[in-house]
Amino acid sequence: VFLCALKEKIFFYEAFGMADIFENRPMRKNSIFDLASLTKALATTLAIVRLMEKKMLWPDTPISHILKEFQNTDKADITVDMLLRHSSGLPAHKNYYQEILKSDEKPKQCLNRLLLQEKPEYLPGKQQLYSDLGFMILARIIEHLSGMRLDHFVSEEIYHPLGIEDLFFIDLHSENRKNYKNDSRFVSTRYCTWRKKLLSGEVDDDNAFAVGGIDGHAGLFGDVKAVWMLCLEILRALQNNSPRVLIPGIMQQLVQKDKRLGSGFEKVAGFDTPSETGSSSGTFFSGSSIGHLGFTGTSFWIDPETDWIVILLTNRVHPDMNNEGIKTFRPLIHDLARQEIK
Repeated sequence: VFLCALKEKIFFYEAFGMADIFENRPMRKNSIFDLASLTKALATTLAIVRLMEKKMLWPDTPISHILKEFQNTDKADITVDMLLRHSSGLPAHKNYYQEILKSDEKPKQCLNRLLLQEKPEYLPGKQQLYSDLGFMILARIIEHLSGMRLDHFVSEEIYHPLGIEDLFFIDLHSENRKNYKNDSRFVSTRYCTWRKKLLSGEVDDDNAFAVGGIDGHAGLFGDVKAVWMLCLEILRALQNNSPRVLIPGIMQQLVQKDKRLGSGFEKVAGFDTPSETGSSSGTFFSGSSIGHLGFTGTSFWIDPETDWIVILLTNRVHPDMNNEGIKTFRPLIHDLARQEIK
């Protein structure tokens, strides 16, 4: 599903292909996707922004000042900003789910222990390495300070005040989950070899699955219209143009590149920015643009200089994750949209 807009005006909004090739189920404009790592930007980062607006933490707050268990560890001096900018020194990814699923501990308790024990790969603030682990810790910070589960906090504080209903997490332990099993709006993702089933209405990410479907790095589901409505609010905040929920100053601060990090640091707090060459956003998005990619085949880009919002939601991992054609497709479709839609 592809949507192109200039602020509130949608120029293109169409669906193509199949939501499930085995059921011969076509994609619909309101199909619901596993948004994968868009969770980092559209849920976790915005929840952190909300906590900053409430003056409950700041970018330079060390995580050990919030989560006391990190005191006297090799991660004590990692700041919230480092987690957001992927400069914490933490590894990119670990298959924690394997230990979580066989542990006698409660899933989140086991993951907390694993995160606490994890060894950084380099000193905090010295380089950027895209890390799921940093956003797992951010989720724990959000839940600790807010006293609410991540999905409840972001829905109550951001999505629902904006009138957004079709952005949500799926609690795998909830009875309400049964309502999703036969919902034809859900697009299918990959066939999971260890879960031994095709995934639909169930989070694709293995670590998020192991803790019940809700975490800071993955777990958000939604349709393209809901993503656009949230991107529009982010754009308004970046432009200081009457956002309805977000406070402009904090968003504007977070999306500034940290000049202390030097060149090659393309990620701002919570978001990605266009690479100088070979960017997935193509060649027309300005250097001020922000966006994010998701493993399942999702992406969005917002350009505050030109008012452009472009959202591409696919299930490129269906039925397996070896298809990497999207790496070529993304920049082509973004360039085509900018060339054809004036």
